Amino acid sequence: MCENCQKSDLSLLDGVFRDMEKNQDNLITVLQKAQEIYGYLPTDVLYEIAENTGNSPAKVMGVATFYTQFRLKKVGKYLILLCKGTACHVNGADGIEKAICEELKISDGNTTDDGLFSLKTVACLGCCSLSPVMMINEETYGSLTPSKTVEILREIKAREEK
Repeated sequence: MCENCQKSDLSLLDGVFRDMEKNQDNLITVLQKAQEIYGYLPTDVLYEIAENTGNSPAKVMGVATFYTQFRLKKVGKYLILLCKGTACHVNGADGIEKAICEELKISDGNTTDDGLFSLKTVACLGCCSLSPVMMINEETYGSLTPSKTVEILREIKAREEK
């Protein structure tokens, strides 16, 4: 067992394990469902998944770190996915990233101190005609400029302060 892990409410996984047979082939599905529950994959949850799926902790961690869909750190209320694919790169994604980092005082893969925003650059969002593009949670923002990006972030901050 994990001795230095955070203490998650592991009972939240009971339904997931009940619905899945103790089958090593269900690992990705179990990881996806666990991330839906917790918002990310805490270490103690990974150990619990290993125990209940018949996989080693190393295999579970290997899968969780291999696929970019899985997060091992808690993310902010607003997850910014910034496209860095070819079309976005050519159309100024680096400038958009710089604007986000300066405005929020974070870098790629990090979360603001207040827990409001997290930034993650991705290879492609599939919105090349809107490049440069970012998603904030489920909302897509395209044809971005650095100033338009900062305006969007400030609008979200202002809504949160009300």
